[in-house]
Amino acid sequence: MDVEMSCAAAVSVDWRGRPCRPRRHGGMRAAVFVLGIQALEIMSIAAVGNNLITYVFGEMHFPLSQAANVVTNFVGTIFLLALLGGFLSDSYLGCFWTMLIFGFVELSGFILLSLQAHLPQLKPPPCNMASSTDVGGGGCEKASGFKSTVLFLALYLVALGSGCLKPNMIAHGADQFDGGAARRLPTYFNAAYFSFCAGELVALTALVWVQTHSGMDVGFGISAVAMAAGLVCLVSGAAFYRNKPPQGSIFTPIARVFVAAFTKRKQVCPSNSNSVNAGACEPARLAGNFRHSNKFRFLDKACIPVAPQGPNTKPESAWRLCTAAQVQQAKTLLAVTPIFACTIIFNTVLAQLQTFSVQQGSAMDTALPPGSGSFRIPPASLQAIPYAMLLALVPAYELLLVPLMKRVTGTRSGITPLQRIGVGLGTVAFSMVAAADVERRRRVAAAEGRQMSVLWIVPQFLVFGVSEMFTAVGLIEFFYKQACAAGMQAFLTALTYCSYAFGFYLSSVLVSLVNRVTARHGGGGWLGDNDLNKDRLDLFYWMLAALSVLNFFVYLLCARWYNAGADGCDAPASAGQVASEVDDGKEII
Repeated sequence: MDVEMSCAAAVSVDWRGRPCRPRRHGGMRAAVFVLGIQALEIMSIAAVGNNLITYVFGEMHFPLSQAANVVTNFVGTIFLLALLGGFLSDSYLGCFWTMLIFGFVELSGFILLSLQAHLPQLKPPPCNMASSTDVGGGGCEKASGFKSTVLFLALYLVALGSGCLKPNMIAHGADQFDGGAARRLPTYFNAAYFSFCAGELVALTALVWVQTHSGMDVGFGISAVAMAAGLVCLVSGAAFYRNKPPQGSIFTPIARVFVAAFTKRKQVCPSNSNSVNAGACEPARLAGNFRHSNKFRFLDKACIPVAPQGPNTKPESAWRLCTAAQVQQAKTLLAVTPIFACTIIFNTVLAQLQTFSVQQGSAMDTALPPGSGSFRIPPASLQAIPYAMLLALVPAYELLLVPLMKRVTGTRSGITPLQRIGVGLGTVAFSMVAAADVERRRRVAAAEGRQMSVLWIVPQFLVFGVSEMFTAVGLIEFFYKQACAAGMQAFLTALTYCSYAFGFYLSSVLVSLVNRVTARHGGGGWLGDNDLNKDRLDLFYWMLAALSVLNFFVYLLCARWYNAGADGCDAPASAGQVASEVDDGKEII
């Protein structure tokens, strides 16, 4: 059965709760409004998040390592809160109302942030952090008390709103392609990713330029206006939307599986089909030719009936006897966890491009052409490089690489999601290698009184752009197909964003841990100074490159384990089996 068709089985209603009419509701006409709020919301949040370190370090006077942690914790929280957005949407509100409510929450955070950046009484006195050598004493005054409270309140209102919006924008757009229109889902996902890249590109060029030349208050204000325009776009399409009613959370059924399996841990779930209890376990293993039937066998015990079965007997509690579908949900969630975990290091590298690489660019000659001073590139705008490249690479990938790979592999998708993720994880280490080498050269040039051109750090952004095209899109596609097979669309979509969250949180942990370990023998540690010429950012980059290589080999083992057991066995599939599994969303790597 086609994956897209299996995801479109739920009944959809219009904004008044009436059944949808195919010619009036849904389709690309409705999805355009969702793409509009996605582009505008991404533009708003990217303009804040990607240049936030400049504001926290330069105007709120946090030390560089603390400012980097503020940014990574903020971005990590956005992605972690995607789980909350998916849960509320599935259980209580639905996608549309979740987006509308938390869109206004995000808008209020942008407004508060712009007010703080504009009003002097809400900020510390102006001071040049780069020239201050004693921040805690006679140097710059760090924001504290009421001023820091306003800062963090504004940031986490934005984080709460944006986090709850993200999974619902993707899910609500996909909901518009029910029934026969489901075949257009790939087109929608391509358009959604293109919309994302376009929003990022505008934010990292035009809006960052405004922040640099007109002030952070004006830049944050434009983000607020863009967010308001996105909400208007969302509401404008209300009459055309297909809305999936809340279906209830998956947490309770999955919890029931673990409780039932634990309470029946002493029961025997035999593999012999002639045994008395074999029939109770077989649905959990084999229903629908389930890929993970022979993994996590202890969960199969949740399907064993203990109480006597009969017309006059009381049925067992739902916390003691589960269905095969519930066991498959639990197994699917456990099976995708190692793949999810292997993408965390990738997003830790992304965190460096949004923090230390921006500061790295600030310490270089930003003039174009180099040395002329006629035009200067805002360092934060360098993050636009991978997105500008993705606007060209994504269509080229779809139109050129996929057809070529179809001929080579003989499969419908050409390259599977797990293969895409593997290519991205294998190449991301080269981004950190390039960053480390450039930082070493920059420090040598600074010691000689010279400034390298900021164009030298372009390669690290270009390499990461290629890696992201494979890893990010591959991960979304992978989770989408697993979600359709297990009935967990919203939750696994939100889980995609949690990889970003844990990656940014891990970055904060690594920065603090590296500083603590490297400062044991005197000095401020690799990243303990506010001056990159005194820090050893190049060594930190080399450490991340090594971690990325190690993570890639761990991923290969996890992907091999994930694919083991397709069709209930570990044997390699034939060409016909591979083609069949692609059709069912169960690709072989």
